[in-house]
Amino acid sequence: MLIEKETKNIIVVSFGFLLLFTAYGGLQTVQSSLNSDEGLGLASLSVIYAALIISSMFLPPIMIKYFGCKWTIVMSMCCYVTFSIGNFYPTWYTLIPTAVILGLGGAPLWSAKCTYLTICGNRYAAKFNKVSENVVNHYFGIFFLIFQSSAVWGNLMSSLIFQYTSSNGNITAEHLSYCGAANCPAYDSIINENVTQASYSASTIYLLSGIYTGVGISGVIFVAIFLDQFDKKEVNEFKKQKINMCTHLVATLTHLKDKRQILLIVMTMYSGFEQGFLAGDYTKAYITCALGIQYVGYCMICFGASNSIFSLTFGKLAKYTGRIPLFFFATLVNLASIISLLLWKPHPDQLPVFFVFPLLWGMADAIWQTQTNALYGVLFLEHKEAAFANYRLWESVGFVIAFAYANFICIKIKLIILLIVLLTGMILYGVVEYLEYSKVRQEIDEKVHESGSETHAIISETKF
Repeated sequence: MLIEKETKNIIVVSFGFLLLFTAYGGLQTVQSSLNSDEGLGLASLSVIYAALIISSMFLPPIMIKYFGCKWTIVMSMCCYVTFSIGNFYPTWYTLIPTAVILGLGGAPLWSAKCTYLTICGNRYAAKFNKVSENVVNHYFGIFFLIFQSSAVWGNLMSSLIFQYTSSNGNITAEHLSYCGAANCPAYDSIINENVTQASYSASTIYLLSGIYTGVGISGVIFVAIFLDQFDKKEVNEFKKQKINMCTHLVATLTHLKDKRQILLIVMTMYSGFEQGFLAGDYTKAYITCALGIQYVGYCMICFGASNSIFSLTFGKLAKYTGRIPLFFFATLVNLASIISLLLWKPHPDQLPVFFVFPLLWGMADAIWQTQTNALYGVLFLEHKEAAFANYRLWESVGFVIAFAYANFICIKIKLIILLIVLLTGMILYGVVEYLEYSKVRQEIDEKVHESGSETHAIISETKF
């Protein structure tokens, strides 16, 4: 049985992202350990998402319309590879500029990917008379199944390379009292005296950076060769038009006139908050503090595997349940996890529990990623480039805020903030669903009224 062209391209773009983010995701996880001097690693991550915010405001719509989805993806992937190259010799003069380049390429990359998946879903639905929303949901599920496994492979590489280079620290009962929700930046000096430390040779850094760079470049080449361009006609027509650059550059900001987009901002920001908390705070305040840095990679592998499996599962399930029950389920999972993290006092004897939380977090994140992306594609079909740019913009704002207060606020406060953002976001999302429901009901009532008027007119004509 031959695979359909649309499905084949979904697989191609998914594996391209898998290769690219195996490299970038692996580097992101170990930045604070590899480049801890003067906070260079954390600073580079903050710069990435700050640049991504600026990029989201202006670049995606114009790049996608001018170059098309395929070549926007390829060019943006090259921006990610520069960051891997910068890690060969990590200094403020190499990492920060490459972080800016990566951030500028991030928004066009994700917006083009989301637009491409939506185009493929709509093409397939039209070809086989399927419901577009269901096909788009399914395609996003396939993408995130493959893409999210990058967390497994990227962290596995770094874990295998570093597992013999770290020495075990002396974790005492007093030390454990500073872990979990009780962890605060003021205790970092105390924790660092006991926590597992690692010293990495230049050859180890070169090996890791070389592998990640090679994997990233292979992803770029793979997409450039095998991905089809479905929007070539639209690109050619756009180039022939008299282009008002200002209009297209500010399309992302103009899209904020849609009140549905305004209402979705908090939920979209939560996606950045929750990912930032797991990657930056859970790994530090729970895993590294109580177990040691050598367990971070393995816990993140658990998150990646869970996220990957459930992305496909929920992508298929959405066809039968719709998105509302899935969003409700993700809210309950995160709500239970946040409350548990507030109450739990981590201890090395509870080793399985350290892996349970990333598993649950991955399950919920699978819903946030697949269903939020699909939601944007369905609600803003006529302005999907600007809509997906807004998605990356506000998710990046969540990341930046999470990283910005990382070294100033205690974990307990961060969890409470996470809880408030989650609940506020879901309440506002509920308003969006109500607006959509009211809109559909109004359209149905208008059709019924028109049908009734036509029937009444026919009966009146028959009488005469």
